Order: sequence, then C-alpha cells, then structure tokens
Amino acid sequence: MAQIAKLPDVTEIKCINGLHTEEHCMAWHIFYKYEEEIWQFDVIHIEEGTEYDGYFERMADRIIEVMTPAQKETILRLKFNTPSDKDYHGVEYYEAVIADGIDNMSDFEKWVIEHRKKPLYYWIP
Repeated sequence: MAQIAKLPDVTEIKCINGLHTEEHCMAWHIFYKYEEEIWQFDVIHIEEGTEYDGYFERMADRIIEVMTPAQKETILRLKFNTPSDKDYHGVEYYEAVIADGIDNMSDFEKWVIEHRKKPLYYWIP
C-alpha cells in the first residue's frame, strides 16, 4: 500500500481489518482521481487456508467462462451509467446481468434493492 500511496492521483486509502471476522481478510479501498472522476479500486488480502482463500479467484474465472460478449457489454454500460452517488458492488452487476438477465439501469436499481434484502452470500455463476 505504501507504493500505491505514492501515486500522485491516489486521493485516499481506507483499510478495513477483517482478520477477526469469518472472512479473515484485510480490505483496502483505494480512491484514484482520473480526469474529473474518482475511481475506487479494492484490494483484498485473504488469510491463506481460510474458507475464502481462492474463492474470489474462482468467482472471476467462472464469470469469464460463462459471460457472453453481449453480457459483458451490458455490464460495462451499466457500470458507466451508474450515478456517482450510488454505491453498488461490482459483483452485483455481474450477478444481475448473468444470472437474472438485467439489461437496463432502472431494472438494475430495483434488482439491487431486492437483492440486498436477502442474507449475505457470495455468488459464483
């Protein structure tokens, strides 16, 4: 993180200590100014040998395996059309589009509201 913090366009770094949770991780939220926008990048270190060790790598691999070019285009369009005051999780876009066929912002916003009423789970297609 010290090397990343040296980048002049990094405006903020937040650290969440989840080592004492069931996720056994350290999560870093990096805020990077690109042109007039602030982008958030997340870096998560998961303790080796715990339940989620390798889990998100498997999730990413499965998304790449099953996602069609049209779904990828829809996901990118939704991400770029998301208002800056909204805080959606990246995986929500993938699940909404791939698993449930969401293809527009209005339906996506409704999907997120309903999705967040469910108990927390980690989706893999």
